[in-house]
Amino acid sequence: QVQLVVSGGGLVQAGGSLTLSCAASGSITSINAMGWYRQAPGKRRELVATASTYGNTNYADSVKGRFTISRDNAQNTVYLQMNSLKPEDTAVYYCNWQNLLRVQVNYWGQGTQVTVSS
Repeated sequence: QVQLVVSGGGLVQAGGSLTLSCAASGSITSINAMGWYRQAPGKRRELVATASTYGNTNYADSVKGRFTISRDNAQNTVYLQMNSLKPEDTAVYYCNWQNLLRVQVNYWGQGTQVTVSS
């Protein structure tokens, strides 16, 4: 089992910034990916950004140039720096951990609400 503890989120005006963090603990394997997904009301959960222990990152087109994902492998923590936030970024953001050698093994953290007012 992998436990994920999420912090950050909240209410911000359009153009503002927020940082999310997610700390993993438990049965951490060395080759993994951690990332962020979001789900807006009435919409499907979608990928925001992921980062692997190899250093590879992946972003949704909608956040490229505004969001930055980073991770501290020693602390098993992933961060999402969100700049130039837009009202359409409003969603519940979820942290995900995935074993890259057994991709069916993945865990979700609790969601955190991000609300961007116009």
